[in-house]
Amino acid sequence: MPDTATLSAPAVRADLAATIIDPRAYAAGDPVDAAFRAIRAEAPLAVAQPEGYDPFWVVSRHADILAVEKQADIFHNGDRSTFLSPRESEAMVKMITGGDPNLIRSLVSVDGQEHKDLRGIIFPAVTPRALKAMEADMRVIAREFVDHMLAFGGECDFAADVAFLYPLRVIMSVLGVPKEDEPFMLRLTQELFSSADPELNRDGREVSPAEALMSLKATADELEAYFGEVTRKFRANPSDHVNSLIANATINGDYLNQRQLMGYYIIAATAGHDTTSNTTGGAMWALASDGGMFDALKADPGRINAFVEESIRWVVPVKHFMRTATADTEVAGQTIRAGDWLMLAYQSANRDEAVFDDPFRFRLDREPNRQVAFGYGPHVCLGQHLARMEMRILWEELLPRLKSIQLSGTPERTISNFVCGPKHVPVRFRPN
Repeated sequence: MPDTATLSAPAVRADLAATIIDPRAYAAGDPVDAAFRAIRAEAPLAVAQPEGYDPFWVVSRHADILAVEKQADIFHNGDRSTFLSPRESEAMVKMITGGDPNLIRSLVSVDGQEHKDLRGIIFPAVTPRALKAMEADMRVIAREFVDHMLAFGGECDFAADVAFLYPLRVIMSVLGVPKEDEPFMLRLTQELFSSADPELNRDGREVSPAEALMSLKATADELEAYFGEVTRKFRANPSDHVNSLIANATINGDYLNQRQLMGYYIIAATAGHDTTSNTTGGAMWALASDGGMFDALKADPGRINAFVEESIRWVVPVKHFMRTATADTEVAGQTIRAGDWLMLAYQSANRDEAVFDDPFRFRLDREPNRQVAFGYGPHVCLGQHLARMEMRILWEELLPRLKSIQLSGTPERTISNFVCGPKHVPVRFRPN
């Protein structure tokens, strides 16, 4: 960021800046919510300068995030890292990739025509109309995992035993990945998104940013080796699975290049289930904490859609994305300079008091629900309709088979400042 911007811009207090980059603050939940609440009140669009990071604007309000997201020509995803990264890690990524600021070149880290072309490859397969044809098969999968949960005999870890596994099975069936490969895909997904969490990362311990990056590279290499075989398989024998669409896609008559191809597979196979898993686990955490909400949903299953939407707002599985300004511009009265780096703080936007009444409560009666957890504008989540559908179907299948459910221990979230949600939700239940 140019010095002129940092000198003249309002600043985020150092203690608040330290909190909103701290993976353990997101795992705890309340500290990061309190920090963003203070930022919205004191300096809602201001520059944070935590040690070890280049300065970045914190875009904390709902309206300001929408304003940035709408202007994809001015605010790019891929000019710098699309997620908050220490200065040292940014430099190392460029060394590894030959200059690209992102280790994996996926839909979320490209802009302009390339983004439009790549998005168009699977867009027809994930429209609400196309997904309707999958509903019966998805319901069979949901029933399988409800049976799996009830087989525990009244107590389970809903996150590990159901929420991690059901969305995984759904997306793998859509992609064309065999069931026997699901544990491999789950392990690598958790390594990719939970590098700061010793329970889930590749090293099994706390690691430095440099160590985390090298572990991410090793995970990405494993995924690329796997998807190299997928490409050969589906080019030889195309099918209607999404991985076949990716393998056989062309832009201007040419197959996707290696970076595009591998990035597409990786984001579809990892983000395609992990964010839904986080939201599903968080929804159960809320439900098992509130017997009245459970009774209300049992009495009126027509409220399940509202329950799903509120769970998306409540969990906010993707905590932020970064954008880079391509030209001098203005947002909410602040001058943003070309080259400035911006954090779109979705966690904060989904708690914005100007948009949501009683934002720190999970409310089944929230209407309208203007959550922005899926992003907005040209980069809005491609899989949002699939995610909503699979969550709705799971709750439609599970709730009628339960008499009661409550927490049987203290839930825990993953340790991450990027993608974060429950990793343990211990529950006790009575089946019908």
